[in-house]
Amino acid sequence: MSELQRSFAKAKLQSLPFDPPLPPNAVESEQSTEPPAGNEANGDDAKDGLKPLPERRVSQEGGTVEDDSSSASSASSASSAGTIRPEPRRRLFARPKGPVPGSVRATYTPLPWTFYFQQELHLTSPTSPLIHHAYLTPPSTPTAPLFITHHGAGSSGLSFAACTAEIRKLVPEAGILSIDARGHGETVLKAPPSSSTASTASTASTPTSTPPTLDPSAEETLAKTLGQSKAGKLDMSLDTLGHDFERILSLTVAEMKWKELPDLILVGHSLGGAVITHVARGGRLGSKVLGYAVLDVVEGSAIDALQSMQSYLSSRPRTFPTVESAIEWHIRSRTIRTSASARVSVPSLLKPGPKGEGGAAYPFNPTTTFPTSRSPPGKESGETWTWRTDLGRTEPFWKEWFVGLSRKFLEARGGKLLLLAGTDRLDRELMIGQMQGKYQLQVYPDAGHFIQEDLPEKTAIALVDFWKRNDGRLIAPPKVSSFLSKKQSSAPGLH
Repeated sequence: MSELQRSFAKAKLQSLPFDPPLPPNAVESEQSTEPPAGNEANGDDAKDGLKPLPERRVSQEGGTVEDDSSSASSASSASSAGTIRPEPRRRLFARPKGPVPGSVRATYTPLPWTFYFQQELHLTSPTSPLIHHAYLTPPSTPTAPLFITHHGAGSSGLSFAACTAEIRKLVPEAGILSIDARGHGETVLKAPPSSSTASTASTASTPTSTPPTLDPSAEETLAKTLGQSKAGKLDMSLDTLGHDFERILSLTVAEMKWKELPDLILVGHSLGGAVITHVARGGRLGSKVLGYAVLDVVEGSAIDALQSMQSYLSSRPRTFPTVESAIEWHIRSRTIRTSASARVSVPSLLKPGPKGEGGAAYPFNPTTTFPTSRSPPGKESGETWTWRTDLGRTEPFWKEWFVGLSRKFLEARGGKLLLLAGTDRLDRELMIGQMQGKYQLQVYPDAGHFIQEDLPEKTAIALVDFWKRNDGRLIAPPKVSSFLSKKQSSAPGLH
């Protein structure tokens, strides 16, 4: 330290208040806790591998100064009256104990549907061989909208769970109806007439009734009714899926005893986008449909993707040892990029498989444990989990789902919203329609195919803004001419 720095530090220290000396017992205890210098250090500090603190000396002016080899800035900061000395026995760099938030133990645990919906419905109709299943949060006011969501092929109504929760944050009074299409989720065939039950609804506050199971004899009867050549093969044509959509809505209105149909916003992802477009173009729901939103499906790119669909189906695992391992695969493969959404939607895609089922299985680390309230089948019991929907059996309907989709989307009445994960998915018809302002387009390049699961908050904001833009109850501002005429008539002295 130079003479100039030394004199500057001395002048600063003289301006500080005098620190009173410590009591004798405190000095002794402090000296007794100082670790030995050099290689003889032991105790907690030796375990931590930390070097002992540098010694301090007290100047005649009452301040604390460092060794002469330290810089002037360090001497000034060390002489501050409020400097806190760390206790040698405190393990400042010790690692926290317990599970780390966001670890494997918490990432793949399934979440129940009751976190996102108030009710689940099992709906039957004399004209339908199915027991339709749907998740419902009713509108809280008569004027609130009802968002009806239809999932894509191979998914379920819970693929919209995270997104609809964000919608309720923005519009707490809004209603949500998320359906399971035939052959998906918990929509199943009716049991024989002797054991069939009426429509039932279970709330989140009461125990959920056991859903109906698939009956082999009912499966054969359904095949004959639908004119299928192979027993147990569901009719997945676009007309049939559209009628199911309208039937579920009608049964829900009757089940909930609504006096009239609420204002509707139809939302469909992939195959669901083709279904709600077909329904909107049919016009059977009338003026209650304020608009419809299609998520990441375009005719041209969808038809091109069908060529590689069988390769994709053969490349994914056929079985999983646990539900948690299926959630892990969806997240690690980036099929679903939000763990919270995968934890609620993936369990509904699976069903218990028979023991020793063949096919490629997803590898599972036996040293990794997943906390769960139930005991799912695993390697110890020889049981596995397999896909609930066999997408390979729906191949005869693939082209029918998407051929003519762009034309239907532009021709149907009502507001139109298209959410895509990339602009390269637009075909020629949609590009022309976009330039003509026939629909609203939003692109999310950070999302994958499942936009509503990868970006639930942004998707919800787009849907709510879309509803507000097409709400028929919005009051337009008065015209300037009417405002001026009213002002002139109310002005005094004008005759």
